Amino acid sequence: MSDYLHHVSGFFAHDDQAYDVQRKLMAVEIPAARIHVLNKTTPLPPHEATADSNGVLKDMLVDGAIGTAVGTGVGALAQIAFVTANVSLFVASPLVAPLVMLGWGAGLGGFLGAAVGAAKKPKPFSDLVKDAISNDQYVVIVETITPAETTMAQNIIREAVGDFTDEAKA
Repeated sequence: MSDYLHHVSGFFAHDDQAYDVQRKLMAVEIPAARIHVLNKTTPLPPHEATADSNGVLKDMLVDGAIGTAVGTGVGALAQIAFVTANVSLFVASPLVAPLVMLGWGAGLGGFLGAAVGAAKKPKPFSDLVKDAISNDQYVVIVETITPAETTMAQNIIREAVGDFTDEAKA
């Protein structure tokens, strides 16, 4: 069994364009179960979990760990500055103050590191699809299992929308 799987998609302003593409794809014997026409009223197709489904979690943990390390360093520098200036956060317990300052810096750094890291990540294709659907567009997504099906689907969608970019090859 081949592991080839490719997704070809097209974005349309009107439903008649999207359903015309769907009819043409079915005419070249791509099964209707692998052709998804999405809009505001259709549920998203089921998506099976893959080995890299934890990618967002891993990215968040790495960004958080980097932020925690940076925050701990900033907290330590701030505590050293307070000690040299003879300022104490807690007059009653000066031994606890440095630990509190380090913990505060680590917590804040971890949160900010994860937030900044998440903001710099490129947006996935699913966000593009959600944006199109929320703006009353129609999205056709075709699951192809052979290179020949991929070429046929690309040609049909290109004919309907114009030129395209294949993100897998770009």
